[in-house]
Amino acid sequence: MQSEVVFFDTMRQGLWVATIISLPILTVALLAGLTVGLFQALTSIQELTLTFVPKLAAIVAVFWLSMGFMTQTLVSFFQERLVPLIIGG
Repeated sequence: MQSEVVFFDTMRQGLWVATIISLPILTVALLAGLTVGLFQALTSIQELTLTFVPKLAAIVAVFWLSMGFMTQTLVSFFQERLVPLIIGG
């Protein structure tokens, strides 16, 4: 049985990895939403697809570009932290 310190440290590190992985997508979604919202406010165009499609396209593009980084980060977390705990080290 592992101690509470190891458990909580692993959870803390896992949450940090989740934050780092989600940061590029969330940043682009925020910037795309602000840009489209500003455009809508300036032009008085209130179309729902205008907010959805550009944001979705930006998120998909950033996800595609950062997929290698995300995969590498998750694999290194599992190999360095979780696999040794599962094995018993």
